[in-house]
Amino acid sequence: MLVDLTIKEFLAETASNAPAPGGGSISALNGAIATALTEMVANLTIGKKKYADVEGQMKTIATEAALIRERLIRDIDRDSEAYDRVFAAFKLPKETEEQIAERARAIEDATKEAVPMQVAEEIASVMETVIYVAHKGNRNAVTDACVAMMTARTCVLGALLNVRINLASIKDEAFVKQMKVKADHLESEAIRIETKLLDWVKTIV
Repeated sequence: MLVDLTIKEFLAETASNAPAPGGGSISALNGAIATALTEMVANLTIGKKKYADVEGQMKTIATEAALIRERLIRDIDRDSEAYDRVFAAFKLPKETEEQIAERARAIEDATKEAVPMQVAEEIASVMETVIYVAHKGNRNAVTDACVAMMTARTCVLGALLNVRINLASIKDEAFVKQMKVKADHLESEAIRIETKLLDWVKTIV
């Protein structure tokens, strides 16, 4: 599994001529990093007298961020596995009309599963929380919160790029339309929220 590799091994695997891990897995990794940093800022706030009034919220944030981080870690491998299923579907026989139809269905189903919308939605749900920990958390870690935000945005935009690429080969028009609307909304929100935090931090550093 990719998540069991060392950092050096993972990067070497990414740099190889194998198609996976690719942008999807790296997007999920960025999401996991973003949640880890969010969790860190919360933990650096907990137990400090200066931030006693937000300790309860920070404990909740740390717990929830840890759960999301674990899901995104699993998504690093899931993205590569989804790609493998699409690749396997393309290898199915296509000698008879029945085989051609079965192959087309398999490709369509595998491609739908490979649309990494869940990754984008997962990390997008954390971005407003990052703003909260930046504003209310340990001020010594405010730049860590900003890096969390930037990696979160990279996760969202990277995952959505893969969504759009995969949608191009899906014939289910209703599914494609639904995914495109959702992708456009998530992208604009990710950019808006990141800009909101980075504009604010410039006023305090």
